[in-house]
Amino acid sequence: MIANNFYLKKNNFKSLSNILMLVGLSITIIFIFLAFTAPILQNIGLIKDPLESLKNPIHQAPNIQHFFGTSGQGYDVFSRTIFGSQAALKVVLLATSFSLIIGVPLGLISGYFGGKIDKCLLFLMDTIYTLPGLLLSVTLAFVVGRGVINAALALSISYIPQYYRVVRNHTTSVKTELYIEAAKAMGASPTRILSKYLFFNVIQSVPVLFTLNAADAILILGGLGFLGLGLPEDVPEWGYDLKLALDALPTGIWWTALFPGLAMTTMVTGLSLLGEGLSEMLNPINR
Repeated sequence: MIANNFYLKKNNFKSLSNILMLVGLSITIIFIFLAFTAPILQNIGLIKDPLESLKNPIHQAPNIQHFFGTSGQGYDVFSRTIFGSQAALKVVLLATSFSLIIGVPLGLISGYFGGKIDKCLLFLMDTIYTLPGLLLSVTLAFVVGRGVINAALALSISYIPQYYRVVRNHTTSVKTELYIEAAKAMGASPTRILSKYLFFNVIQSVPVLFTLNAADAILILGGLGFLGLGLPEDVPEWGYDLKLALDALPTGIWWTALFPGLAMTTMVTGLSLLGEGLSEMLNPINR
């Protein structure tokens, strides 16, 4: 009886996890679709130019011509919200890719060879990991300046230690397995062992980390944009739009802040749900 109850609870938990993952995946796909189709939607006249200002810049409440209203600078909030997903996706994909490309190989090398290499890399990564992500990104943004690539680099530094630590720990436990020892005995080089035998065994948790880091990167990018350190002013970005909307909020102009903030929150929620769902699915205990 107890076993049956446990089985039912486990199945219910898995069903709920699957539903949440599907919701997160759906939200993520919608934003990816909007990011890729934004220029097409503009060309066929479904959305306005996000950089085109009205002749007489003034706040307009949501209406038929401007679904999300207009900002004090005369911009169409709806088009800037749509194009904001494009900017967020570019920076987030670049940032997480940079950190993955650097962190995973370093984790493999550190975990496999150990010794002084491992100690030096571990000390360096632990030092970076102890720094708050937003503070580190703000500091780097001051140094490298504004821009898509620069913002991605500023964000990626704080994520490298996460990939490094996960891959290093898995590599340390897997490198003592019999098939690794057999490969060494057959004369396989360290490069071949790392690329063919270890890499595909330790990479399983990376997709989960990738989605969760992407969600976090959107928030930090929004923070950089709010501080004026993210993307150039000619690139629609949710954080920068929130900065522009701040002064209008006390006067009852709510739409300029609501829609960019809602878009950012929704995309972060979608990626977080997707990451948690992947974590449950890839966890051997829950299979």
